[in-house]
Amino acid sequence: MKFNATQIAAVVQGTVEGNPEVTIHALSKIEEGGQGSLSFLANPKYEEYLYKTKASVVIVKDDLQLKSPVEATLIRVKDPYTSFALLLKTYEEITKVVKAGISAHAVISEKARIGKNVYIGDFVVVDDHARIEDGVQIYPHTYIGQHAKIKEHTIIYSNVSVYTRCEIGEHCIVHAGAVIGADGFGFAPQSNGQFEKIPQLGNVVIEDYVEIGANTTIDRATMGSTLIKSGAKLDNLVQIAHNVEIGENTVIASQAGISGSTKIGKNNMIGGQAGIVGHIATADNVRIQAQSGLAKSITEDGAGLSGTPADEYRNTLKSQVLFRKLPELAKKIEALEKKLDELNNQA
Repeated sequence: MKFNATQIAAVVQGTVEGNPEVTIHALSKIEEGGQGSLSFLANPKYEEYLYKTKASVVIVKDDLQLKSPVEATLIRVKDPYTSFALLLKTYEEITKVVKAGISAHAVISEKARIGKNVYIGDFVVVDDHARIEDGVQIYPHTYIGQHAKIKEHTIIYSNVSVYTRCEIGEHCIVHAGAVIGADGFGFAPQSNGQFEKIPQLGNVVIEDYVEIGANTTIDRATMGSTLIKSGAKLDNLVQIAHNVEIGENTVIASQAGISGSTKIGKNNMIGGQAGIVGHIATADNVRIQAQSGLAKSITEDGAGLSGTPADEYRNTLKSQVLFRKLPELAKKIEALEKKLDELNNQA
């Protein structure tokens, strides 16, 4: 499909600077742009590529001051990254094929409730009393447990397991291999050194517009619900333990782990491989850097944290500077001790 600069500008509400009739048929990174491609410039570190890119159209910030002439037609917008994301979404909606129909190889309980215009692929199992609402798409080899509920227009990709009584809201996306509702890690130590399993009787509730990455695991609650609130986005390989609550529009990067009964505020940003202990809470708008270890509650809205144990971001940077200087400081201390010994010997 081809689009011209004027059509693109209309979608992102931008202003064309250059040839309004130039057409594009592909998307590209700005440093890899070719004739007929559309790119964008959001990070100032990549501005050098604007002046040598071969892309036909580039989306830029509305107040960007050009340092040299550019060959590409520019579309000036308030936020290039958001505008480019909007174009990707628009293109996806135009081109995607919405699957429908129930495979003859699916196994669906007679006691399950299936809505209209659903897609259920090969070898999907829908167990007793499960409820699949209108427009849901379930890809092959997925299991939907007893009394589970999948709400309207949610997409569940292959090899996902949704355990008994778990609920997934509207317009969610669950990627391949995710496990929703496995038992929480609850074991009681016994006097003989063994561990007695504590029954996990709760469930997982995922609200609307949530995205769950591939091979992410969300454990069911011991009692009550493990809760993922609306708009949250979890990357691949994230571990959410029993009775955790993830606030609205919080994003969590790959390999992060959150221990049981912790409550994460809304609009938090948690970096990859971060670890958070159980039974604590974070305020709203908190940012936790990758590989940080959080061991206490955070009450300050908008706090930025880094390191293990996690501390205020600037304090962590100062500590890292001092840590790098330790070998140098050790040599100075050793030299001072030698001088002090010499002075003592002369006395």
